[in-house]
Order: sequence, then structure tokens, then C-alpha cells
Amino acid sequence: MIVNADSAQIYRDLPVLSAAPGPDELSRAEHRLYGVRDGAQPCSAADWADMAKREIADIHSAGSLPILVGGTGLYLRTLFDGIANVPPIDPSVRMTVREASVEENRRSLQKLDPEAAARLNPADTTRIARALEVMLSTGRALAEWQDEREGGIKDDIELRPVVLLPPREWLYPRCDERFSQMVENGATIELQALLDRRLDPALPVMRAIGVREIAGWLNGEVTREEAIAAGQQATRRYAKRQCTWFAHQPPASWTRSREPLVEGSIAAALALLGTKP
Repeated sequence: MIVNADSAQIYRDLPVLSAAPGPDELSRAEHRLYGVRDGAQPCSAADWADMAKREIADIHSAGSLPILVGGTGLYLRTLFDGIANVPPIDPSVRMTVREASVEENRRSLQKLDPEAAARLNPADTTRIARALEVMLSTGRALAEWQDEREGGIKDDIELRPVVLLPPREWLYPRCDERFSQMVENGATIELQALLDRRLDPALPVMRAIGVREIAGWLNGEVTREEAIAAGQQATRRYAKRQCTWFAHQPPASWTRSREPLVEGSIAAALALLGTKP
């Protein structure tokens, strides 16, 4: 049974734009945690981990094998390692941080938590703000809290991971083609329906790859061709970040397959682990 571990596919609003499983895939195996949240309800890593634990336990109780599929590293890390029990952030601190520019927050973080400032991308607004507000509100670095994680399941299960890292010269053209197909196959229709709801732009569903780019076209700010090109570029950049993260962040003991994802390659990778697809 397939269990979703992708932070965009958890929402029901953008099945095309998030590349959620289609009718053919759904007919071949039971899929869980796909499209189970409305976009107006943000799903945190802790929320997903709680849901995934229940699904995994239910699948095990039925004598079946749960196969987690997806590329959201934070989701997987929270499930396996647990979550840092960071106290609630002081609302006044959060407001001050969120109203400041990313450069202002980065300078403040350099003074209070230089290790975090050096580790984070200078343009990563969300992570810089999070690290700073935790430091200001609790007096401890976020990394210290993360060293005290609770609730992970890695010691209670037998995990057989496969990290798929296909060559980028093979992957990038397919990213471009897939985004073009999304636009042709209904992404604009589902996105217009989402935009019509006028949800908070800060919600995760509104920050999915392709939302901003296609919205620019629907709002008359760019041409269709420009929107597609921007969406393709955003997809390639995301794929590059994901490849880098999964190449280095998971334990070295995790199997890494660097072959192109041709028919049979995933089954072959699973066979190396003694696992049937």
C-alpha cells in the first residue's frame, strides 16, 4: 500500500499541479494520504507524521507492507526522528520578525545564532524567520531544540529506504515536459478555482511549485509562454534542491539509486533490498 509523503499532494486542491496519482496509478495499488486536506487547512510536518503513523499501523495490522513515497524531507525526518518540542512563540516576537525584511532578520540571526545564519540560504525567508523567532522567544537555538526530538518511529520499524537520484541531464527535460503537460491537462482550471477562494497567500498550498507562475498568466501579468517557462525553471530548481538534500542529508546507509528512472528501474532497486514493489 502506498502512503503519501509529499507536502503538496496532501491537499485535494491541486491534483494536476502537484502530480498526484491519476486513475491508472490508483487502480494498480491502494493509495493513502493523497488529497486528504483542504488547502485552507495547513498541514504541518507534525500533522502529517501523526496521520502517517496511524496509516502505517493500520497497514501493518492488516498484514500488508506500507511503502512511503514522496520527497518532502521534513515530513520524513519528523516521522522517523520525531519533532522538536519547541515552546509556543511569543506572538509579539513573531509579529516583529514577520514584519521585518529577510535581510534584517538575517543580520539579527548572525548576531544571535551565527551557526544557523551560516547554514541557511540568505534568501530563505521562512527558515531564517523561524530560526530567529525561536532564538528570540526561547533563548535557545533551534538546532538545540532539534537535538531533543520526540516521537520518532525509526527504532520501532524495519526501514528499507531507496533514494532515487537520476542524472540531472535525464531529469531536467522531463521536468520541463511534465510542467507543459500539467498546463495542457487542467492545471489552469484547478488553479483558477483555488485563486477564486482568495486564500491567504502564505498557506502552503498557495506556495506550491507552479502556483505563482501560472497565477501571473491568469492575472494578465505575463504571457502563457512566459508562465510555462517560469514554472519549468521553478520545477528544475526544486528538483536540484531535492537531489542535493537527499544525496547528503539521509544516513549514508540509505541505498541511493542514480540510474535513470526507466521502466523496471524502481522495481530493480526494491529487489536489491529484498522488497517486492
